[in-house]
Amino acid sequence: MYLTVDQISKTYGAERVLDECSLELAPHQTLSILGRSGSGKTTLLKIMAGLEQADAGQVMLEGRDLHGVPPHQRNIVYLYQEPLLFPHL
Repeated sequence: MYLTVDQISKTYGAERVLDECSLELAPHQTLSILGRSGSGKTTLLKIMAGLEQADAGQVMLEGRDLHGVPPHQRNIVYLYQEPLLFPHL
C-alpha cells in the first residue's frame, strides 16, 4: 500500500473524535472523506499531514512510519477547502 492509516485515535478533552480509524490507499488512488461536521475529517487529514499528533495509531507512507517526521518532509499536503465542492452538505 502507498498510504496506510492504522488504528488512529484522537481525543480533545472528553470528546473522542477519531476512534481506531484505519484505511489503505494504493498508488494513484483518490480518497474522499465525507461526514457530518465534527466527525473528525479535518483531524484525520491533519494527522496524516503531520499538523496534529494522534493519541494512538500509525500513519505509514510507502512502508515508512511517519511518527516524528515533520510536515515538510512527509510529501503529504493538507489543503483546506471551503464547502464549494459539495454545497448541498
